[in-house]
Amino acid sequence: MATPALKAKELGNKAYKAKQFDVAIKHYDEAIALDSTDITFYNNKGAVNFEKGDYDAVIEVCLKAVDIGKEHGSDYKHIAKALARVGKAYMKKDDLDKSLYYYDKAITEHRDPNILSERSEVLKLLKEKEKLAYIDPEKSQAEKAKGNEQFKQGKYAEAIEFYNEAIKRNPSDHVPYSNRAACYTKLMEFGLAMQDCDKCIELNPMFIKGYLRKAAVLKIDKPQEAKAVYEKALEIDPNNAEAKQGIHHCSQSLRNLKPEDRAKLAMNDPEIQQILQDPSMQVILEQMQKDPAAAQEHLKNAAVRDKFMKLVESGVVQVR
Repeated sequence: MATPALKAKELGNKAYKAKQFDVAIKHYDEAIALDSTDITFYNNKGAVNFEKGDYDAVIEVCLKAVDIGKEHGSDYKHIAKALARVGKAYMKKDDLDKSLYYYDKAITEHRDPNILSERSEVLKLLKEKEKLAYIDPEKSQAEKAKGNEQFKQGKYAEAIEFYNEAIKRNPSDHVPYSNRAACYTKLMEFGLAMQDCDKCIELNPMFIKGYLRKAAVLKIDKPQEAKAVYEKALEIDPNNAEAKQGIHHCSQSLRNLKPEDRAKLAMNDPEIQQILQDPSMQVILEQMQKDPAAAQEHLKNAAVRDKFMKLVESGVVQVR
């Protein structure tokens, strides 16, 4: 048979589920008055205060719950829950150091997966806060300048260290990524160079050096992809000499390949794949293969002609 205190608790639970928070607190206070040794009454009251957004009240009642729980030998899971709720309240108050402190105390009582997950979120927020606090665009420019000096002296590894710091100080600046990519290219760390080029382009799609440095890496063994990147660079600056020279170099490299090797290489080009997967182009290519007159008719369409010439240049389509 339920005691009067437990009956009061049940009434509090029903009010809580109905979101009648003030009524719920009244019943939990009644339960505490009838039996001040049960930690669950305090924990439940803490949960209601949390829903109300009264985080100071959460901290007060849950710390009281911990004291009661330890004094009367309550289940360690209930103590852990009270401590975790204190940590959660401090997180809502944006006091992340105190939040982590109480989450750490909670997991010493019980390593509950939910508590561990909440603690991880606090650590993530702390890390992000520290990262934001470290940002200083002026210091980033100074570090970048030091990196540039090292680069000019051919000290690429040393330059990378300065660019690393410049990026930490201002992660939204695209230039240090581009500069670091140049260092990685010199050191033949092509995978890292590509990552930095892609990040640079993501941050500033109109920064032509990002494309030029990416193409410079790609042309080593992927001339078809490099040519496409150089073409994007020309969209930004149609008169860029490096991009024009790069396209010429890639075209020459492709011409020097055996037809079957050139075609095989081209099949990795997303643009080529898109053309070949286009149902209308599939029909047109089939008609052009069977009927030369149809070919002439289709090539009058500028869009079709451009796609067809792309396939010819890549070696995917052979013209005899």
